[in-house]
Amino acid sequence: MSIFTPTNQIRLTNVAVVRIKKGGKRFEIACYKNKVMNWRAGAEKDLDEVLQTNSVFVNVSKGQVAKKDDLTKAFGTDDQTEICKQILAKGELQVSDKERQSQLETMFRDIATIVAEKCVNPETKRPYTVNLIERAMKDIHYSVKANKSTKQQALEVIRQLKESMEIQRAHMRLRLVLPAKEAKRLKEKLKPLLQVVESEDFDEELEMVCLVDPGCFREMDELIRCETRGKGTLEVLSLKDVEEGDEKF
Repeated sequence: MSIFTPTNQIRLTNVAVVRIKKGGKRFEIACYKNKVMNWRAGAEKDLDEVLQTNSVFVNVSKGQVAKKDDLTKAFGTDDQTEICKQILAKGELQVSDKERQSQLETMFRDIATIVAEKCVNPETKRPYTVNLIERAMKDIHYSVKANKSTKQQALEVIRQLKESMEIQRAHMRLRLVLPAKEAKRLKEKLKPLLQVVESEDFDEELEMVCLVDPGCFREMDELIRCETRGKGTLEVLSLKDVEEGDEKF
């Protein structure tokens, strides 16, 4: 009768099964429910925190473990940890319709929140509200993908929304300090990446404060480091250049 004890019931309700079909056979792993999405989003790095057991099953609920030969044929290895990682990455998380709907709704809201935090109306420089972004996502019939991270999907949403509304990534405000020797040549290389130059001061070195698209930051950083051999600097003054207040209809 121990299977009906409350502790066992709690333990069993937290099992999440991730399933994959390979070589005509079904393989499953037993995970902790709230950890699978964390692993896929990169928030959880410890495999032991995700898996209830390192065993690979043909049927988790019946406790039927997969045969070694079948694993080798399907995955090219019998290393259970490596196979678990493959199933985690490519398998389908088995959840009830109600749970799936709840998860997708939460992800939809999270995506809208990321977009609202990162974007502005380019004309007014004011941010959009989360509710307005949610309505815009519904208008373009955006479909949430459960196996992709919310951050990846937010970037996709921004691209799609640009076709139907005035929206852009909020600019970063940066301070650049370039050695006098390389300043003129380097400024010409950086010019296509700069949206607005707010101030420019040339004394013993060139100091500029400018606004750039966040997507250009890495390229600028590498360019300055390589061209100046580490003598130039790039400093983030603010992550978002926005006017106060929310953008409304």
